[in-house]
Amino acid sequence: MNNMIATHSRIGLFVLLASAGLLTPFARAEVTFESSWELPSYDQVRTRMLAWLDSADLPKDVDFQARSMWPAGNLRASDGTALLDRAIETFAVADPRAQALIDACNRQYVGPVPPQADWLDDASLPAVLQNNLRLSYARWLAQHTLYDEVLVVLAELQPEDVIDPAGLLFYQMVAYHQLVEPDKSRLTLVQLLENEEQLPRRYLQVAQLLQRDLASLKDESLDHVARRMNDVRRRLEIGRAGKQVQRIENGVVDSLDRIIKKLEQQQQQQQGGKMGGARQSSKPMQDSQLPSMRAPMKVEQRNIGNQSGWGDLPAKEREQALQQIGREFPAHYRELIEQYFRELADETSTSPSN
Repeated sequence: MNNMIATHSRIGLFVLLASAGLLTPFARAEVTFESSWELPSYDQVRTRMLAWLDSADLPKDVDFQARSMWPAGNLRASDGTALLDRAIETFAVADPRAQALIDACNRQYVGPVPPQADWLDDASLPAVLQNNLRLSYARWLAQHTLYDEVLVVLAELQPEDVIDPAGLLFYQMVAYHQLVEPDKSRLTLVQLLENEEQLPRRYLQVAQLLQRDLASLKDESLDHVARRMNDVRRRLEIGRAGKQVQRIENGVVDSLDRIIKKLEQQQQQQQGGKMGGARQSSKPMQDSQLPSMRAPMKVEQRNIGNQSGWGDLPAKEREQALQQIGREFPAHYRELIEQYFRELADETSTSPSN
């Protein structure tokens, strides 16, 4: 399980490196079907940007500066990220609010509140400016592990709405993965890989890494539970300790209850089979045998409510749960869960509820 947590953390690091363009090349697979999205060419993006400038009614000097960023005949190969960055620079020249948002994102982030971008919700904004600034802002949010906010900002966007459709799908995929929503992450991953030959190498490398990771992830497994535990830690570290965290915490406890109950049922079935196939021994149980083997445990469904310290199970009940998991799985599962109960008790006692 510690290896699972480490792998999940490494994937998060890969995401940040990919965002910064620091990953090495990775082998590409052939696309064998028609893609639902296409990376626009420089000329297509240039046409879109000039149409926006035609309608913007900017001062002559500002208009000239903005248009100079999109010269005709620029056939230099550019991926979607480079084209998006050029568009964002153009918006900053033309709109002070865009410049203010870029400046805020360039400053060191100390949290917990991200840079103000509510003005992007204004329906009167030109679509090309609104949609692509949203994507650029979502990229910044992902780089700072604010994955819930990424999905909110990108919620209504489609690949055809933005200059960098691969970036849109990539950051949605990453956010779903980091928030432990594997089904949604898989769907977005499939769409992203429809057009592998147009993906930046860093995107392709992370996408293929996530593809292998998601293939082995099963709901209600200890791997799945551990990722949700990791998500709780991430939220607390960035100052998110409200109802969403409590909901995830409750789900973790419910999942652990179900895993423990399943192990108990398997234990009872094994004991029943032994009792039916041989005469009951009159010898007393050995001292080395686990206490919880003396009789089937009764799992009590706890009403944990909304109080902090939800992971502080009674010592006897926690020990029984850990013994059950320890018998069925390797020792590091027990160590992880025991550490998690301890860390969550410390974190929730010092983090204010929102």
